[in-house]
Amino acid sequence: MPKQSKRAPGPSADDPVHHPLFARFYARASVQADTRGGIAELRRELLHGVSGRVIEIGAGNGLNFAHYPRAVSEVVAVEPERTLRRLAVEAAQHAEVPVDVVPGAAEALPVKSEAFDAAVACLVLCTVRDLHRSLAELHRVLRPDAELRFFEHGLAPGPGMAAVQRALDRTVWPHLFGGCHTSRDPVAAIEAAGFRIVSRRGFRLPARGPALPTSYCVIGSARRSPA
Repeated sequence: MPKQSKRAPGPSADDPVHHPLFARFYARASVQADTRGGIAELRRELLHGVSGRVIEIGAGNGLNFAHYPRAVSEVVAVEPERTLRRLAVEAAQHAEVPVDVVPGAAEALPVKSEAFDAAVACLVLCTVRDLHRSLAELHRVLRPDAELRFFEHGLAPGPGMAAVQRALDRTVWPHLFGGCHTSRDPVAAIEAAGFRIVSRRGFRLPARGPALPTSYCVIGSARRSPA
C-alpha cells in the first residue's frame, strides 16, 4: 500500500467553515447513504478512470478516498470544517492512494496554479459560499484540458419544485444543513467558469417515492479550457 500523506486537523484559525452540529449529523447520514442509498456506487462511477495528481474540494469525511483508482498518484483533499477534516484524516489512512488532507476553502485553494491533472467536486457545490469563485479556483489549479469530475444535486427541472427550492434557500435550508443551497445549477455554473462539458447524466435520488428538494442530481465530467 502506498505511503499515506496526512495532516492533523489545523487550529480554529484554519477553519473558514464551522458547522459542528451539522458535521456530526452529516458524518452519520453520509455513511448510511453510501451503504443503503446507493451513493457508494455513484462515487465509484464518479472516480472511474481518474489518474495523476487530483484535487478534491469539500472532501467531507473522506468517503471518496476508498474509490480512487491506483492510477492516481496523489489526492490533495481540501476540507474547511474541522470535525469533518479530522474524519477525513482517519479515512486517508486506509486509502490505497496517497491522500493529503488540508484545511482551506474552495474560494481560495491553498495550491499552485495548473498543478493538477484532475479535480473532483462531489456534493459540495451546493455549500460553497461563492460558487463562481470556487469554480474559477478549480479552473486556475487545473492544467489546460484537465478534467473536472462532478456529482452534485441542484435545481429541479419543473417550476413547482424549483420555486420551493428557491424559497428554502432564502430561509431555513442553509441554516439547517451547513450552508447547503438546493436551487443552484451546477452544470450551468461549470460551463460559465470556462469548462467544456464532456458528459453528464441527470437522475433523481431517491429514484422512487416523493421527490425531495435535494433529489435532482447530475454526474459527469468537464474539461478545463486552455486559458
